[in-house]
Amino acid sequence: MTRAVPLLVLVLSGAAWGATQPLAKTAVSEGYRHFGILFWQLGLSGAALWLLCALRGKGLPMSRRDLALYLVLALIGSVLSGISSYSAAVHLPSGVLSILLSSVPMLAFPIALCLGLERFCRRRLAGLSLGFAGICLLILPEASLPASVPTLWVFVALISSLFYALESNVVARWGLGDLDAVQALCGASLLGSVISLPLAVASGQFIDPRGPWGAPDHAIMAAALLHAGAYTGYVWLVGRAGPVFTVQVAYFVTLFGVTWAMVFLGESYSRWFWAALALMLAGVVLVQPRPKAGLVATA
Repeated sequence: MTRAVPLLVLVLSGAAWGATQPLAKTAVSEGYRHFGILFWQLGLSGAALWLLCALRGKGLPMSRRDLALYLVLALIGSVLSGISSYSAAVHLPSGVLSILLSSVPMLAFPIALCLGLERFCRRRLAGLSLGFAGICLLILPEASLPASVPTLWVFVALISSLFYALESNVVARWGLGDLDAVQALCGASLLGSVISLPLAVASGQFIDPRGPWGAPDHAIMAAALLHAGAYTGYVWLVGRAGPVFTVQVAYFVTLFGVTWAMVFLGESYSRWFWAALALMLAGVVLVQPRPKAGLVATA
């Protein structure tokens, strides 16, 4: 494997994942809420991944260990993270959601430290401090967030980042067993849709697919397909290039997410927003562990 392949996957995953932020904002713009959105997003993603598995001549293993892995990935990587992100998307601008996603590497570092995957150093502590300062700039100045938006929703959005950070470390620590990334995400998506369906029905959030379709419905469809592609690339990179290389996707998710929000949603931001973005990205640079020799080549 050359270095160009994982770098290309990294950029494309970041661009696709970044696009899901304005799509999430569109999906909740007319009353749809997390359980209903998650059922269709995960169901559509699972169906697309199952078709890909079939085209590759691979089935979906159903051993006890495989089902346990599907459940873990479904809960921390989709259902729980999706509840917090879609709830926050109702209140926060799409660009702010994208900035907060850049906290994933910062949150991943202390988790990796606890799991014995990384070592502590002062440079990374400085990165965590910059990330905290960036979050403060989003919360404290009156010009950063709309006056009507409680700062509580910033922390709700950060819960999603925490789950993504946890998932990357779980995959790095215990791996996928005999599954490849497509199989793992297919099983997790399908199981996640099964978990989300009764919650959507019980909460009155189920979305009737018979239409008429509007912008939120098309956004859910697009987000499902982009999620399937970006998430598969993300998990594939963790297994092939390692967590150190893969968490750099946060740069591209943030930059593309802000760009797509400006282009497609017409969002504009204050100087506090851009200062927060600069601090968060600087924090990500510092918190990254130094690449080990042959990190990509060993894949």
